[in-house]
Amino acid sequence: MAKLTARSEDYSKWYNELVVQADLAENSGVRGCMVIKPYGYAIWEKMKEELDRKFKETGHQNAYFPLFVPKSLFEAEEKNAEGFAKECAVVTHYRLKTDPNNPQKLIVDPDAKLEEELIVRPTSEAIIWSTYKNWVQSYRDLPILINQWANVVRWEMRTRLFLRTTEFLWQEGHTAHATSAEAVEETEKMIHVYANFVQNFMAVPVIKGLKTDSEKFAGAEETYCIEAMMQDGKALQAGTSHFLAQNFAKAFDVKFTNKEGKIEYAWATSWGVSTRLMGALIMAHSDDKGLVLPPLLAPIQVVIVPIFRNEEQLAEIDNVVFDIKAKLESKGISVKYDNDDQNKPGWKFAEYELKGVPIRLAIGPKDLENKSVEVARRDNLTKEVQPLENLDTYIDELLKTIQTDIYTKAKDFQQDNITKVDTYEEFKKVLQEKGGFISAHWDGTPEEEEKIKQDTKATIRCIPLENPLEDGVSLISGKKSIQRVIFAKSY
Repeated sequence: MAKLTARSEDYSKWYNELVVQADLAENSGVRGCMVIKPYGYAIWEKMKEELDRKFKETGHQNAYFPLFVPKSLFEAEEKNAEGFAKECAVVTHYRLKTDPNNPQKLIVDPDAKLEEELIVRPTSEAIIWSTYKNWVQSYRDLPILINQWANVVRWEMRTRLFLRTTEFLWQEGHTAHATSAEAVEETEKMIHVYANFVQNFMAVPVIKGLKTDSEKFAGAEETYCIEAMMQDGKALQAGTSHFLAQNFAKAFDVKFTNKEGKIEYAWATSWGVSTRLMGALIMAHSDDKGLVLPPLLAPIQVVIVPIFRNEEQLAEIDNVVFDIKAKLESKGISVKYDNDDQNKPGWKFAEYELKGVPIRLAIGPKDLENKSVEVARRDNLTKEVQPLENLDTYIDELLKTIQTDIYTKAKDFQQDNITKVDTYEEFKKVLQEKGGFISAHWDGTPEEEEKIKQDTKATIRCIPLENPLEDGVSLISGKKSIQRVIFAKSY
């Protein structure tokens, strides 16, 4: 087992090594695409299950739409098409044939050219709203509250596992409403659903806010977002929810008769999170020994490692451990008992630290005599001896404590690394020497926003929703401002 590069030495290298060594994912034979391995996919499944539950609690249903979008449909909403044009993969032919000059080689059959080129979906607004046209005639058909679990393709030149890949997994909600107010309510509701999940399950604190016009989703009137801070101080956009107004309804002629008998266009939203959340989970909590997983998302919450010299000792330990395991599992706790003799306990300890298992129990002959077990916490690397009596109750409570403590640590880090500045010189100094989130005034113009981006590579991550009004002057132009925004370098 190779030692991980220290975060302080090379944060990017540490991340890449950890994803691979912890068996989460690996690069595939397709450039820019990844293979999500079983342990990594198990974490994603837990994320998916909880999010899916939250979506259904808020009235949404799952559906599935085609992977391919006819080019004419994709072009219908101009801003959306322009925003994604550079990332699109395009299908032009539907058949290969044997090269007449080389029977072992396949070439594209020029006679199999598609009548209309197909876009491999980078997002599904076009194909979904062309479908909604057939579903919506009256206000009685609204709202439509649909979510899709799918894959999308965005042709990326610079990729990194989970954070930015050519193909990735996500969910995308697409809703249609009778009024603007209902659509805005939906947009805001879903950003709060995302924030609740990321904070309470992933244990990652976020700032909820609005994107500036230059940063918002192509085709949206407003984009709401949640921004998380990674341990290197950079921001990671963890989820977005878009108020699309009537843009897509007009592009695809989705009309309905309202209660007054008048014809009008439907109002739209879309919202999504992706396997990028896996990257956020890793970078927000993990350390130089490996993953640190919050218990609510850990595939294995408790691992039990026996320490024995012979089969007789192992048999005695087995009897006790099977009882512990049964009691823990009856409380809904996932447990792995690693009693194989292929690897020594020390190797197992390091392996489960690397994989971020929240609690490790070690039990040997002396522990049996003392009717106790060693309990090791992954988050703070502390150990203690606990009696076997009522161990299941103790572990159940400890998992809750670990979940809370991981969030508290991340929250403290976030708060310690949000810096208020009032001058551009101070802004650049903090960005270079400290990093993190910078809270500063902005004059509201794209020109000042672009100037700061060109000078420093920092962007406006969001205009916080919970933002107190405050008189000030912008960093460069000196124009009056009534609130601060959050700047940061980002992934």
